[in-house]
Amino acid sequence: MFNQALSVLFQSRFGERVERVRPLKGDASDRKLFRLESASRTAVGVVNPDVRENRAFLEFSRHFRKHGLPVPTIYAEDLDRGIYLEEDLGEMTLFQFLTVNRVKDELSKGTLDLYRKAVELLPRFQIEAGRTLCYEVCHPRASFDKQSMLWDLNYFKYYFLRLAKIPFNEQALEDDFDRFTKFLLTAERRFFLYRDFQSRNIMVRDGEPFFIDYQGGRRGALQYDVASLLFDAKADLPVEVRNELLEHYLEAALRLESIDRQAFLTYYPGFVFIRIMQAMGAYGLRGFYERKHHFLASIPYAIRNLEYLLRKAELPVELPELTQVFRRLVASSSLRQFGAASLTLTVRIQSFSYQDGVPTDEKGHGGGYVFDCRTLPNPGKFKQYAELTGRDDSVIAFLENEFAVREFLNHVFALIDQTVENYQTRNFTDLLVAFGCTGGQHRSVYCTERLAIHLREKFQVNVEVRHLALTPSPLPEGEGRSNT
Repeated sequence: MFNQALSVLFQSRFGERVERVRPLKGDASDRKLFRLESASRTAVGVVNPDVRENRAFLEFSRHFRKHGLPVPTIYAEDLDRGIYLEEDLGEMTLFQFLTVNRVKDELSKGTLDLYRKAVELLPRFQIEAGRTLCYEVCHPRASFDKQSMLWDLNYFKYYFLRLAKIPFNEQALEDDFDRFTKFLLTAERRFFLYRDFQSRNIMVRDGEPFFIDYQGGRRGALQYDVASLLFDAKADLPVEVRNELLEHYLEAALRLESIDRQAFLTYYPGFVFIRIMQAMGAYGLRGFYERKHHFLASIPYAIRNLEYLLRKAELPVELPELTQVFRRLVASSSLRQFGAASLTLTVRIQSFSYQDGVPTDEKGHGGGYVFDCRTLPNPGKFKQYAELTGRDDSVIAFLENEFAVREFLNHVFALIDQTVENYQTRNFTDLLVAFGCTGGQHRSVYCTERLAIHLREKFQVNVEVRHLALTPSPLPEGEGRSNT
C-alpha cells in the first residue's frame, strides 16, 4: 500500500513511472523509508503517521534551503496520507565514512575535513536560519525547556539506570535533576537546536556534507548540538580532535553572533552530560528493552565519555547523587563488555610528596595504586643533588646504580603490567598510579618517569604524567602524552 501511494506521488511529480522500490534502513522512529527509482532519477519516499513531525520536517527543510543550507529538496507531499518525497542523498553517512577511512585512532584527512565543514555549517542552522524560523511547527515542544530536559533525564533514569540495574536514591536524584535543569536553563537559549546533530544524520555526497533528521528541532542553547556531534559515542573522536573542532565551531559562530566565549564554555560540559544521558536512555530502550542489540554496542563508548568528563569537566552546580551514579556507571565492568568495542586505556602516573598528603582520585573511578618510595636510597640527602629532580641525568644515574631501586621497579612493572592487561581485556579506560616520597622531588619523580617509558614501549596505551610537588609541573592539568 505504501509503495503504491509513493509511486503515484512520484509519477505525479516527475511524470515517470517507478520501476523499482527498495526499503531503506531507517532510524529509531516509526518512519519508513524507501528508495524509488525510475529510468532517469531516484527519490526517497517517507511514510510517517505523525502529522506534526512531518509538518516540522517539511517546514524546516524549505526554510533551510532558502538559506542555502545543504538539506534534501522536498519534491512532493501528501500529508493526508502521511507521505512525502525528498531528494536522494545516497547511503553514505559521515559515521560510515569515518569508519571506512579510519586507521586505529587516526582520522583520515577527508574525515577531518568533513567534520570541519559540519561544525562550520552548524551555526548557520542555529543562528542564521534560526533567526527567522517558524517555531510554531516545532514538535513535540517549541523549546528545549525544563519539561524537555526532564523528559530526557527520566528517560535516562528509567530506561538505562533501571534496566542496567544501577542503584540510586530516587529522591536525591530528582533533587539533582531539578538543580541541573535550573542551571542549564540559565544559558542563552534563543537559537535553533537541531536536537540530533550526530554523524549518522550527516550524509556524504561528492565529498560534501548534507544534513537530515532535524524534525525534532526547537529553540535552545548553542552548546547542545556541537556536544551531540563531538561526543557521538561510537564515532569515538579523539580528545584533541574534539577540542580542535570545538574551536572551529566557535570561530564560525562568532562570525554570525556576538557570543560570550567564557559563558559558552561554562555551560558546555552540562550540555555534554545531558546529551550523553539522553543517548544512554535510547540505548537502554532500544537495546535492553526492545532487544535491538546493536544499540548496546554504543554503551562502552558512552561510559568512557562519562569517565573522561568526570576527570576533566567542571560544573558550577553541586550534583552529588548524579555524580555518584556516574561513578557507578564508570566502575561497572559489565557495561564495558557490550559489542566489539576496544577502547584505549589511559594510565595517569603522578609523583607526590608525603608532606602534602596522599593525593585522592576524586576524578577517576577510585582504582589504582600508590607506591611508597621512601624506603629507597634518597639522592636528596647529598648536596650535589639537593636542587635537582628525578628527571636530571645525575639523579637518574644515582638511582639506576642502586639495586634496591631496580628491584622495586621490577616488582612495580610486573604488577602494573598485569593490571594493564586485565583492564584492556575488560575495556577499562582509566588507571591511576602514584609514587610518593618525602619531598616529591627525586625518587617519586624518577619512578614516575621510568614507568611512563616502560608502558609506552610495551603497550598501546595513553600515558599522562604529572609531578604534583614540582613547580612548574611539566604538564598542565588535563594534558597528556601518548605513545601513539
